[in-house]
Amino acid sequence: MTLDFLRGFSFFTGVPDSQLKALCNWLYDQYGISQCHIIAANEGNAVALAAGYHLATGETPVVYLQNSGLGNIVNPVASLLNGKVYGIPCLFLVGWRGEPGIHDEPQHRFQGEITLGLLEQMEIPYFILEKDTALEEVQLKLEAYQALFRQGKQAAFVVRKGALEYEAQNKFTNQNTMGREEIIAHILDHAGQDDIFISTTGMASRELFELREARGQDHAHDFLTVGSMGHSSSIALGIALQKPERRVWCIDGDGAALMHMGAMPVIAAQSPANLIHVVINNQAHESVGGMPTVAGHIDLCRIAQGCGYPHVASVSDLSQLDRALSEFCTGKGPSFLEAKAALGHRKDLGRPTTTPVENKVSFMNLMNNKLT
Repeated sequence: MTLDFLRGFSFFTGVPDSQLKALCNWLYDQYGISQCHIIAANEGNAVALAAGYHLATGETPVVYLQNSGLGNIVNPVASLLNGKVYGIPCLFLVGWRGEPGIHDEPQHRFQGEITLGLLEQMEIPYFILEKDTALEEVQLKLEAYQALFRQGKQAAFVVRKGALEYEAQNKFTNQNTMGREEIIAHILDHAGQDDIFISTTGMASRELFELREARGQDHAHDFLTVGSMGHSSSIALGIALQKPERRVWCIDGDGAALMHMGAMPVIAAQSPANLIHVVINNQAHESVGGMPTVAGHIDLCRIAQGCGYPHVASVSDLSQLDRALSEFCTGKGPSFLEAKAALGHRKDLGRPTTTPVENKVSFMNLMNNKLT
């Protein structure tokens, strides 16, 4: 299905999703990143932006998101948009990962099962877009939705895999030279044998798993945060506070760090001396197509300093990375390291061959054993 049904809308905001790749490419070609199209830090942020647009213009905004982001919109939908509060209209485009009967990764399966139920609980009527859905059918549904929008209500299109079509593909790049996988490899080279790792959603966890495989190392020292984007640093803090005898590394991404940046001042306030927070910054949501984040326009180290991290550094080549890692490994944290990375990953990059539960069990068994 083409995206012509969206031409009647003038404001779009959201968080990129691989299921909505055609939409994301279309939006970038139509509007770039502008006042008409804003890539939000998280899905709740997008809903609030959309509300502001409606309050200023009286028009209906469009918010796009993966269904994993529904949890982030529950509060602003229920306490801001809902008709019992302000009654603000909005059209949601929701990528349906983990749809029942369709194979997907473990972190998407339960979310996929409850997607339609969550929309119903939020009183958001929905229509499911499929590969063979006719444009005329969508336009008729939009006409019905317009009546809801005039009443200050919301509606959604739930997008199945491959339902949207757009031929053009955008290629995103930056000027950085370090690869994310080699950054993680250098971190492993500097880490002690008893150090533990919490890695963020997406490519970083996949690369950490494969590096361990290539080195013949077990995976018990690593907790792979395969879902729950933006929360790996908080998981790392919870562990670091309970295991002060172990050095804890959080391998984060710029999109994830931005999504729940409020974790950073909490980490600094708790001041765990054993925590090293590494943000691999490639200025993009690479795992879902490479759409840009705002991390190329901000100073993450100054933010970390302002939050209260006593030790911060930003590196853009491997020699700088090695020096910073050596210093952080001999000092007391919490420490914050921004590693500027290029976009891209190996074409043959695999996925973890253990289940999330197996990962949790082996990791917790290690946590309950004494240091070697």
